[in-house]
Amino acid sequence: METILNLLPLTDDERAAFVACAPNEDQIFLPSPHLAFTGETASLDKVARATIILGNVPPHMLVGSTGLKWLQTWSAGVNAYTLPGAFPKGAMLTSAVGAYGPAVSEHMFASLLAVMKRLPAYRDLQSAHRWADAGTVRSLRGSTVLLLGTGDLGGHFAALVKSMGARTIGLNRHPETPVACIDELHPLSELDAWLPHADVVSMTLPETPQTIRLMNARRLSLLKPDAILLNAGRGTAVDCLALAEALRTGRLWGAALDVTEPEPLPADHPLWDCPNLLLTPHIAGGDHMDGTIRSIVSIALENLRHFMAGEPLRNRVL
Repeated sequence: METILNLLPLTDDERAAFVACAPNEDQIFLPSPHLAFTGETASLDKVARATIILGNVPPHMLVGSTGLKWLQTWSAGVNAYTLPGAFPKGAMLTSAVGAYGPAVSEHMFASLLAVMKRLPAYRDLQSAHRWADAGTVRSLRGSTVLLLGTGDLGGHFAALVKSMGARTIGLNRHPETPVACIDELHPLSELDAWLPHADVVSMTLPETPQTIRLMNARRLSLLKPDAILLNAGRGTAVDCLALAEALRTGRLWGAALDVTEPEPLPADHPLWDCPNLLLTPHIAGGDHMDGTIRSIVSIALENLRHFMAGEPLRNRVL
């Protein structure tokens, strides 16, 4: 018998679907109201007993989980579990990739339009009770959007900007595989060659040794003076001090960041005071949109059905 520890925020119908999927297994439901783990969510003994965990458990709590067969995260990123010694040997790890595309891409799209139309500046003027013109604005029509990362997040974002008349160029590790709504695909190794042609650069990359500080001072200098940078992947992909300097000196039109390095951003970081910068505190995904939660639950339920049938799991990482 499997012991399934389910930490997902479920509706009554969803809970019934999990029970029906594995009726003969020991299912422990300890749902958190949000996609967050707290000390009260699950005791160490319940984690240690589980052979299947649906939800994110801090890696240090898995030390005694010698019987764990599979962990399904509610996150798309799984870096904490893939560090050496962080995950029980032989256990499977699957992610919630595919659940966050609509939420993150819509946030990026809204942020891009806000920066293009100088809405952060107008909000500042509103706060100061000033009626003033902040200057010229931009349009996506006819622009070139360079997408660094063309997976779930990048693909959804490409569809949105393309609907506004943008040309989309994607850079990834597998440019031979077409992606809907991306006009051209090229290897990420061609980044330096494409940066001078981009009106907008969107970053939705995972964190790997190759992506850390990918957008450094040198590469920021390759961008057009009126380019816009977006990052909703991992904060480590951008040198935030170099970006602050580029914005402060007018080297870029603007930027929108949902992720930074470090997080939280210290109160004295120069990014806070940069012109035409929109900062949000890593909230583009998460559980801020109900549809995201329902998609996460759907992925977990689908994978549980596959597990019970002895079939391959979706989004397997380990």
